[in-house]
Formats: sequence, structure tokens, C-alpha cells
Amino acid sequence: MKIAVVGVTGLVGTEMLKVLKETNFPVTELIPVASEKSKGKQIEYNGKTYSVVTLAEGIAAKPEIALFSAGGDISKEWAPKYAEAGITVVDNSSAWRMDANKKLIIPEINANILTTNDKIIANPNCSTIQMLAAIAPLNDKYKIKRLVISTYQSITGTGVKAVKQLDDERNGIEATKAYPHRIDKNCIPQCDVFTNNGYTKEEMKLVNETHKILNNYTIGVTATAVRVPVVGGHSEAVNIEFENEFDINDVFNILRNTKGIIVEDDIANSVYPMPINSKDKNEVFVGRIRRDYSNPKTLNMWIVADNLRKGAATNTIQIAQYLVDNKLV
Repeated sequence: MKIAVVGVTGLVGTEMLKVLKETNFPVTELIPVASEKSKGKQIEYNGKTYSVVTLAEGIAAKPEIALFSAGGDISKEWAPKYAEAGITVVDNSSAWRMDANKKLIIPEINANILTTNDKIIANPNCSTIQMLAAIAPLNDKYKIKRLVISTYQSITGTGVKAVKQLDDERNGIEATKAYPHRIDKNCIPQCDVFTNNGYTKEEMKLVNETHKILNNYTIGVTATAVRVPVVGGHSEAVNIEFENEFDINDVFNILRNTKGIIVEDDIANSVYPMPINSKDKNEVFVGRIRRDYSNPKTLNMWIVADNLRKGAATNTIQIAQYLVDNKLV
């Protein structure tokens, strides 16, 4: 199984290599792909050294699967070229998520809709993945009517430049800004750019991707996304209004029996999910699970995950694993 990792030198590309190794993905040959300026750079993977190749050279190497995390512009240009060469692309950018002809996949929820004809498969936004991984099984039983989401998102979601800005600010160095404001000791209520409706692109991703993945466009979704000076992962406070009455003990049981979910909810001992504990973990952590006393049929949850893992690299590789296991490549 030849696997190309496109954007291998970036934060998510680096995590992809770690997850491929940790999960014993059946890689017979790794093809590390990046920009022209990174050509020839040496990459270590599973005890071997590989040289980074260009996007065109990646196609020529004829991998079965290409894991893309090189940004939307690169994906728009190159994913179709890889697909035309018979390579199945799993793309981590926003380029294809809302394309009506492309599947948007969280394996635990909707991988069953994939076929051999899907040559470009979209990986959802990080904040969408962790939220839906936790609430989709509750939706199956109680039917979600409305979601009110507040996110507290790690700087790693922006990339290397943001990590450097935080490090420089903490060390008293004049920083090259990834954000319009200082991020150290601050919270910035803007993730991505603002759209015409006053919401940011990040907030609208939560709306649009939720509808597409759950295949239900009647769910009311509203979100506020905030960038925080955290490295370990994204956190979300989610208020869920159901169509049906729910039993709180049943909610706990459903979550505890959902693959990929870890319930951390022991308030007597101050146990709840925190991003510092989610770093480098593939699971989604859920806690502060409680009935909303102000609104019938409504639940509050706190959801945390490493955005570079389940929010990006892990979910991408889980999609690839599903393709391999089900002989779709």
C-alpha cells in the first residue's frame, strides 16, 4: 500500500506520520509530498529516511491513497489531478467539504456511504468532527432540534505561524502576527474571516457541515468560535435541544458505549475534559454532562479533543483505513 502524505512538513502532516505509525497502517511505501521549496528535505518515518518530493512527483509515484493537508488552494488544484490518475484522495482542507458531489466523512457516523467511485473524500473541520462524534449517537435516539455552540480553539488550528506568535509573545520577542491581536493572555472572538452575515467562516463550517454529515438541514445551529492561547486541543461548550424527552443516565450510557468517546465527568473530584490532557490523544473527551434546567429537552456538554489528531490527522487516516478494510481502493 503506497501512501502519499501531501503537506508532510506541516503541523497536520507531521501528525499524520505519527498516527500512521501508531495505528500500524499498512504502509509499504511512504511518499512524502510538499512544496517545491521543501523538495529533498529528509523525513523520518518508521525507522527509514525518505526524501520529500513535489506534487507532480507524488502523482508519478502512483500511490493508492493520498492524504492531503496542504491548504485549500493546493487541494483545489491538485486533488483532481491525483484523482484522475486513479489515486484516492482524502483531503483535510475546506476545499471539497461543501461540494455536493463529494462525501464529507466522520467514519464512526457515515463511512458506510463511501464507494469505489469516491476519488476525492473530504475530511470535516476539526471543531465539527469532535462535536458530531459525541452528539451523533444522541441524535440517533433523541433527534436534535437545535445546537448552540461556543468553541475555545487552540492556536495549532491556525498553524506554525500562530504557534510562533504565542511563543514569541511569551518570550518578549516582537512577533510576526498570525492574528490581528496579541494571543498570549488573551482570547480572540474570531476564527477565520468574517462573512456577510456577521459569522466567521469557522462558525459557518459548524452550521453547514453538521447539516451535511447528519443529512438533516432542519437542525438549528448557531456558533461562536474563539481563539485561545492553548496548544493541546479545542474545547466546546455545546447546548443541545432534542425533539424528544431524554433520560440523563441513558445519555451517559450511550456516550460511554460510543467508540472513540471517553467520558470524564466526576465533578466531586474536579474531573472533566481539558485540552492539556487531550494532546496527542486520538479520542474525543466529554464531560460536564447535565440537563439544562432553563429549557426542557435540552442538554449541556463540554467536548474536548486534540484538533491535530481526531480533528485532522486521525480522522483522515481512519477514513483511509475504512477504504482499505472494505477494499474500496
